[in-house]
Amino acid sequence: LGLALYASSLCALSGAAFLYHDYCVIGAGPSGLQAAYFLQQAGRDYVVFERSHAPGSFFALYPRHRKLISINKRYTGKSNSEFNLRHDWNSLLSHDRRLLFRRYSRDFFPDADAMVRYLEDFASLLKLQVQYNTAIIHVTLERDRQAWNGHYFLLTDQDRQNYKCSSLLVATGTWVPNVVNFPGSEYVEGYETVSINPEDFAGQTVLILGRGNSAFETAENILGVTNFIHMVSRSRVRLSWATHYVGDLRAINNGLLDTYQLKSLDGLLEGDLEDLAIIKDKKGKLHITLRFYLENRNTSAGIDSVTLPQDELDNFATRAPYDRVIRCLGWKFDFSIYNRSLRMMPGKGNKKKYPQIKPSYESRSTRGLFVLGTASHSVDFRKSAGGFIHGFRYTTRAVHRLLENRHHGVPWPSTVYPITQLTNSIIKRVNEASGLYQMFSILADIILLRENATAFEYLEEYPVGVLAELETQTGRKAPNGLFVVIMEYGRNFSGADKDVFYYNRAVGEAQHAWQSNFLHPVIYYYKRLPTEREMRLRPPDWPLPRPDAVHHIVEDFLTDWTAPNAHILPLRRFLENCLSTDLRNFFAESCFLFAFTRQKLPPFCRQGYVRMQGLVGSEGLRRHAVEAGLLEDYAPTDFSGDRPPDSREGSQDQLLRDHAIPVRPLQHLVNAKDE
Repeated sequence: LGLALYASSLCALSGAAFLYHDYCVIGAGPSGLQAAYFLQQAGRDYVVFERSHAPGSFFALYPRHRKLISINKRYTGKSNSEFNLRHDWNSLLSHDRRLLFRRYSRDFFPDADAMVRYLEDFASLLKLQVQYNTAIIHVTLERDRQAWNGHYFLLTDQDRQNYKCSSLLVATGTWVPNVVNFPGSEYVEGYETVSINPEDFAGQTVLILGRGNSAFETAENILGVTNFIHMVSRSRVRLSWATHYVGDLRAINNGLLDTYQLKSLDGLLEGDLEDLAIIKDKKGKLHITLRFYLENRNTSAGIDSVTLPQDELDNFATRAPYDRVIRCLGWKFDFSIYNRSLRMMPGKGNKKKYPQIKPSYESRSTRGLFVLGTASHSVDFRKSAGGFIHGFRYTTRAVHRLLENRHHGVPWPSTVYPITQLTNSIIKRVNEASGLYQMFSILADIILLRENATAFEYLEEYPVGVLAELETQTGRKAPNGLFVVIMEYGRNFSGADKDVFYYNRAVGEAQHAWQSNFLHPVIYYYKRLPTEREMRLRPPDWPLPRPDAVHHIVEDFLTDWTAPNAHILPLRRFLENCLSTDLRNFFAESCFLFAFTRQKLPPFCRQGYVRMQGLVGSEGLRRHAVEAGLLEDYAPTDFSGDRPPDSREGSQDQLLRDHAIPVRPLQHLVNAKDE
């Protein structure tokens, strides 16, 4: 009996050793705090684990030279907060107007310290449940059929405290430096430790390994004090203005391109870093050679016997010795803390620095494990902004909505409108929505048509990669067809080798809208929800499978798609063709005439005029219609007796007696400008 009591007490202690939460979030960076905000707003049981003493520890260290490349546009000329987020790349989403980044910095490219202060305030002002100084060092699975996903996630911190949760949100970002090992790599300094004092490089010759923003940021810092800087990488320079990918080289850091092309000693080279080797001579100078030469030398001979490329090719590009070699190769995801049971696998090719996930941001191998923030960038790497704050703030919200539907039965938020509001709803969103604008080709608005196209249900910013799963992921039904509203660049406009400044690069005529190059709205129409097979077999570089109909709204220099003839009219006609209906608004007189001349009234007349709803008449409206030739002037010109002119008594009978209502051809209804 004593042994049994002892065993039961041990089991109780073992059970108590695991602190349980429905949701565990690893990392209190921007994406972790954004996830915490949505979980807290929904009243969910969650905790955020942060290894440092404060949120945003990555930004406390990086970028090393403290200048962010995320723009902070404080003025847009508009007061619409949703529109302004299109040009605010640093703020997280919240209801608190104090937590807009423009209140933390006046700089267009802010200092990283401002981001640290911002994230600290975001966590404290919103009272988010963040557990600081807690480094999760191991994550594994515990199978349990009673759990939400068929298993629990077991987490262990540096103090051997254990935690259990039903869903795991990984928001650790990519923070492990990319390192290439080659002979002599021990002489290479890392971006994470190299001096940021330009004077330490005065009169030196420097080789930088890498060609991203961290490499050019480092070069920019020392450009004015070095003898010269060479930069070598496997791939060519990718300029963000050519690729339209915000993670490629930004103009703020590209001073070395000037000095290279204008032949002021600095230069760029292409080569596979794994084929290189570095040799240090007796004077401490670093020489670049090829691994091939090093591996084929006589091992008993001294270092001076190593063959250098210039021994065979006397004009070899990197024949000059270097004082320093700096590695600036970016970052990768930390896979080390995840047990094999989670099957967290790296991606393939240029996505190997990210974990493999589905377009829903859920792990491909483990249900209930979602990857947020920079680490989720494999979904849209070199396409959209999902690896940066102004992108993943929206994808994090999308993940939260998926979880709300899956675990709590809360369907994806939607609004139902009469079909007559379809054109207006689309125009409003493409002109204001920041999620569509920043996460172009990745997030889309979904318009679900009701039976007989009398109404529609509007869902905002849904991941198009899981369009085939829309009904199960959102809790909404799509039996009657749907429209997908998305933003896209032109098919052949973006690329490292593209000339994006060529003459006539933009399209202005509505009939050529499909040739638009710059970011513009595209509307796809499907008579039924696409299948998973159709999603897999979609054409290359298409965000969606072939639709039943597609419409491009012509690109606009001001990104203002409100022009009546160029933008709104072609869109409305496209929608009408898809729905086989008339989406125009009509005066009561026209609806009255249609009731006698048409078998089917336009939706506006059915939903408004026939139900005695619509615009409230006024003298100003009536006079405007008369002057426009849309109504006859039925105002009586003389009055009998003592009846005052504004008296309405008997006025309708008098009008019917004195005036015949001519049925005129409604030319004004088919005139494009009047539409």
